[in-house]
Amino acid sequence: MIKKPSFLERITGSIKLDSSKDDGFEEQETFADEIQYTDQSELGGVRDEWAQNDDDGVQDGELPIDMYQTRDTIVIRALVAGVSPEDLDISITRDMVVLKGQREEVQEAPDEDYYHRELFWGSFSRSIVLPEEIVIDEAEAKEKHGLLEIILPKLDKGRSARLTVKSHHPAK
Repeated sequence: MIKKPSFLERITGSIKLDSSKDDGFEEQETFADEIQYTDQSELGGVRDEWAQNDDDGVQDGELPIDMYQTRDTIVIRALVAGVSPEDLDISITRDMVVLKGQREEVQEAPDEDYYHRELFWGSFSRSIVLPEEIVIDEAEAKEKHGLLEIILPKLDKGRSARLTVKSHHPAK
């Protein structure tokens, strides 16, 4: 029995449609053939969603995160087990957070003796566009038991202040 491709598979071009069937869609050239799939062994068993090349062609892992909001803050959490807090580089702007670091591998056995290699070792980075502007000077980052938590106070756009006008005329 032939599996019918899903609508998503058809519109993304992730499979080639059989041209002998008329399903109402014009046959289009797919871009799936242009995608270069990386062999898992080249990544040391790393899942594809971790892999990301930087401008130098060096492969970085993309750090998975959770991000949520409270009434006054945006909170970002990431698992950074095995990374010293001093080795984390966190830069923030009013609308973006960039996390960088490196997890050093301690190899206990030669490569051929591993049954599974799924943990990510090496450098990682993540750029996160924030849904709202934040107050940079009040941001905090803390790590406990391998969980990094970044707390970003939201910018209060409703806040207002009264200004008094000062005169620069010399007193007579």
